[in-house]
Amino acid sequence: MFVLLMLDCQKQANYVGRLIMKFGLLYEMQRPHIDYEVDYSSLIDETIEQCRLADEVGFDHLWFVEHHFLTTFSGSSAPEVVISALSRLTKKIRIGFGVVVLPNHHPIQISERVSMVDHLSGGRVEFGVGRSSPYEQLGLGIDPRDTREIMEESLNIIPEIWQTKGLYSHKGKHFDIPEREILPKPKQSPHPPIWMACTQATSYEMAAEKGIGVLSFGSGAPAGMKEHVDNYRENIKNANPVGGFVNNQWANFTLGHCGYDDQEAKEIGASAIKEFFGPNRPYTADRADVYEKLLDSWGGVPEHLKANFSRFLGGEEDLGGGGAPRAMLGELPAELLAERGVIVAGNPESCIEGVRRHQEIGADQLLLIMQSDQVSHEKVMNSIELFGKEVIPSFK
Repeated sequence: MFVLLMLDCQKQANYVGRLIMKFGLLYEMQRPHIDYEVDYSSLIDETIEQCRLADEVGFDHLWFVEHHFLTTFSGSSAPEVVISALSRLTKKIRIGFGVVVLPNHHPIQISERVSMVDHLSGGRVEFGVGRSSPYEQLGLGIDPRDTREIMEESLNIIPEIWQTKGLYSHKGKHFDIPEREILPKPKQSPHPPIWMACTQATSYEMAAEKGIGVLSFGSGAPAGMKEHVDNYRENIKNANPVGGFVNNQWANFTLGHCGYDDQEAKEIGASAIKEFFGPNRPYTADRADVYEKLLDSWGGVPEHLKANFSRFLGGEEDLGGGGAPRAMLGELPAELLAERGVIVAGNPESCIEGVRRHQEIGADQLLLIMQSDQVSHEKVMNSIELFGKEVIPSFK
């Protein structure tokens, strides 16, 4: 039955490679902490050691987020620096900006930095884009209401720069670029694959329209995402690509942990995802206060910001379409979370079954967070090695 379902999905998608799954490690750069104090030197050293091991045992991608002001949740405020180091310390694994927050930067600087890292890595860069959250945007002096327009304009400019020989210019609402030659161009021709971070139906639709891949950050069971994947596959057939090619790929996000003790590994994975989406971060109360004040001053929420406000002001619906609301995660047992693919955790056999939940809906890649503030470096290293040696080969 499983084989028939997969063959049918492959036929509907009309592209090669559905039965082969790719695996990425996604890094927020978390580390167990005491009283919200984090040893960043150790965090960076451990992250690099984990990534080098992932390269050795067969993972396909590394992805690094960009976040600001999220104490204990993310230490990845300058991902281009870590990615640059890893570009020289790894050999085969592809390295992803997951994502560059476009409203935070000028598109010329983004194009230059991504191109430079693409050369440093020998052409192994993946380019993900996103908008971040109002809490972070306000901290940088950016009006959240403008970020969708800024992101779309920047997303059009960057691939144009990469594909333009000689002088480039642009005149738009948010960016006015006089004639300049912008170098370097990427090593990959015409440019690295482009992806977009997505949490709701409108962002999946935008990715399809623009011909770029989806980095899906829904928090529920993968079965709840199938309709979105199917719609994306259908809509991308009519894409007007912003780049030089259509990147028809869908990556699903989850937390994972692989260990020989099945129940222990599932409990570790469940604890990690519950804390990851939990309310106990030191910035959470401040963020809710900021959002409440914005609602008062704005008199309402623009459609493109509703997912953020819903999650952090007590909204019941997970607008990412992932199934169970995030608030329910804390009530669900580890066994059920693993069985439904909400986490990919357990012994290698259980992890294989968890991956299949994502494969069945048509995902091309699984983005796994294994490093979290709930898991020691030693356990993360063991999980990466075991997953690489005993899970990944089942999908190649």
